[in-house]
Amino acid sequence: MKSKKTLFEKVWDEHVVVPESADTPAILYIDLHIIHEVTTPQAFSLLREQGLPLRRPDLVLATMDHSTPTTPVASFKDLEIVGDGAAMQVRQMEANCQEFGIELLGFGSAERGIVHVIGPELGATQPGKTIVCGDSHTSTHGAFGALAFGIGTTEVGHVLATQCLLQRKPKTLAINVKGRLGHGVGAKDLVLGIIGKIGVNGGTGHVIEYRGDAIENLGMDARMTVCNMSIEAGARAGLIAPDDTTYEYLKGRPRAPQGKDWDIALKRWQQLYTDEGASFDKSVDIDASKLKPMVTFGTHPGMVVGIDDPVPDHSSDPSFRKALSYMQVEAGKPMTQTSVDVVFLGSCTNSRLSDLQEAARVLQGRRIADGVRMLVVPGSQQIKKAAEDLGLDKVFIEAGAEWREAGCSMCIGMNGDTVGRGKLSVSTSNRNFEGRQGMGARTVLASPMTAAASAIRGTVADPRPFLES
Repeated sequence: MKSKKTLFEKVWDEHVVVPESADTPAILYIDLHIIHEVTTPQAFSLLREQGLPLRRPDLVLATMDHSTPTTPVASFKDLEIVGDGAAMQVRQMEANCQEFGIELLGFGSAERGIVHVIGPELGATQPGKTIVCGDSHTSTHGAFGALAFGIGTTEVGHVLATQCLLQRKPKTLAINVKGRLGHGVGAKDLVLGIIGKIGVNGGTGHVIEYRGDAIENLGMDARMTVCNMSIEAGARAGLIAPDDTTYEYLKGRPRAPQGKDWDIALKRWQQLYTDEGASFDKSVDIDASKLKPMVTFGTHPGMVVGIDDPVPDHSSDPSFRKALSYMQVEAGKPMTQTSVDVVFLGSCTNSRLSDLQEAARVLQGRRIADGVRMLVVPGSQQIKKAAEDLGLDKVFIEAGAEWREAGCSMCIGMNGDTVGRGKLSVSTSNRNFEGRQGMGARTVLASPMTAAASAIRGTVADPRPFLES
């Protein structure tokens, strides 16, 4: 009798080259390696030093996103405005990809964008694949039923050389989400609510599988938002079983299987689900219908409250007091009393077309508050074009926001897009650590709808009244 397996176990078992032992991790075969300009220079240097060829150039896809400016780039002089480091990284990326025969979606490519946005939109991300990238938020690709790990620079070199990854087998965590999200409550609110419940260490050592009718009712963009932030709960990866929503998204995309190959792939993908009776190491239940728009108040994503709930008081905890002091937030008061300086709509968490549409619904016919700066940064050049075809760029510009080129932008302050010291940003990104968006910057994580409402109000704001009117 066949043993009952979770989705994770099915994908893992299909990719084990050498099983783990008490002394050594497993050797896992990797189907897709996505790379960018920041975590690869040392990896390519390692190959040169060891005289090693690239094992499978056809399974590597490169883009530039982290250190590239989101203002138009016509030459390296435009890059040097951001800083010598950014220009050097881009030059090195171009040279490395040319030397090792890797396809690079560079500045001249209409397909360039954030690494975790372009993989899915091109159809390179597929159910059942193992995917790695030198970036924490590689878990995004798990929305397709792919097992996707963020890896370090040394591991990037290992995968380039061997197409394999050393990895201890994680445990499994089921997060069962029932009910429907309420009006004005989105996927970002859901995942912030999950992290708030289980904590930033709740998934440590585990791969999370998100399950239940609330997850099944999400579109692919929303599923990617949920899986993207799995790492913020400490998890190694996040997974959602593929279904008709997944297949409809992938069908016809340039790097997805075509013709008879599609039919063969579809039959294989339809077996990727957790068997009835399979067991998880841990499980957590969430009622989506009880969630409000969520915002962070501290310096990690687990410090989160409902939009109109008071900031909790844990004054006996020195680290909690330090976080509130840094954020200039007062316990016992809701975040809606907090003034906003900057609003950032973008990142690999919330820069897809549906994210832009949600924010545009709130901003349509309105203006952002005096003194507030708002950046809208699409996740890829394709998303930028699609948004412009729908007239979303005009909605943002007429509201007083800046409409930018694709890139990581203000999620990580290393590309010229930063928040000033002491300024408060409402951001649709994924991390709110001290200085994440710039030295001394304060970050409140929120959904696209909440970000847009906050831009209009000039304080952290509930988006629901704006949607109702």
